[in-house]
Amino acid sequence: MPDRTLDDEPCPEPLIGDPAPDRLSSIAPGLVLVATPIGNLADMSSRALDALREADLVLCEDTRMTARLLMHYGISVRTSPLHDHNEEGRIPALLDTLRDGGRVALVSDAGTPLVSDPGFRLVRAALAAGLPVSAIPGPNAAVMALVLSGLPPQPFMFMGFPPPRSAARLVAFGRLRAAERAGLSATLLWHEAPHRLAESLADLAVQFGDRPAAVARELTKRFEEVRRGTLPELATYYAAIAARGEITIVVGPAPEDTAGAEDLDEQLRQAMAQNSLKDAAALVSTATGLPRKIVYARALALDRL
Repeated sequence: MPDRTLDDEPCPEPLIGDPAPDRLSSIAPGLVLVATPIGNLADMSSRALDALREADLVLCEDTRMTARLLMHYGISVRTSPLHDHNEEGRIPALLDTLRDGGRVALVSDAGTPLVSDPGFRLVRAALAAGLPVSAIPGPNAAVMALVLSGLPPQPFMFMGFPPPRSAARLVAFGRLRAAERAGLSATLLWHEAPHRLAESLADLAVQFGDRPAAVARELTKRFEEVRRGTLPELATYYAAIAARGEITIVVGPAPEDTAGAEDLDEQLRQAMAQNSLKDAAALVSTATGLPRKIVYARALALDRL
């Protein structure tokens, strides 16, 4: 039988919703969330460019940042700021625009809108009003840092930015560590500002110990760097070497610690033998420092056994 060539292969059927080969698709009326590059402008997708070209209005986290992107691609469109300080007040007028059939695109300074960026309140209001909301996928710094970290990719938890002050960070990190002692096992991710990186890594080392981690910096840009090591090693390195640019911290999941889980169960059994389930959970929560909801959920599970 002769070898088959590419010409012999049947053409694949177009996916539902694919544009015809001889024309670009138009975005439908409604709100569309458009992912934009996190550094390298070449990562802008053709669908994202179409959406921006055809929008009646582009909502921007910072109009100056978006203006550079639009200018690079020769796109002329009306832009308007939407950020944490004005989002709530702008929602009624924007909903009216959507009701009138307007095409409104929402972008953040970089990456996927809503992920540590404004827009959630507008999206929630549009959905509650029964208005169409769609999204065009694209770059995301947290996911890229995760896949480059060398740490388990699933499950993972993205926590946004940690609190800016050390005392609050230690409390927030401590709650996560307590959840791990109660059974949580996931790779953890945070964004962080360069001037707080070393301090945040030191606080993470206090709460999570000698855990494998990675710091991803300036992803897709000229000086992209992913540094891997333990939390103490990374904290020491960045205490001596000032970091620059956009940063994501990735921390590996907790090692299996069945002894800790068994100890919690034993404490709960002893407390439940002499107290109501609710009171037993409260007593053990106070004794262990674990969140009461987590301890109560475990007590309910033991009660059903």
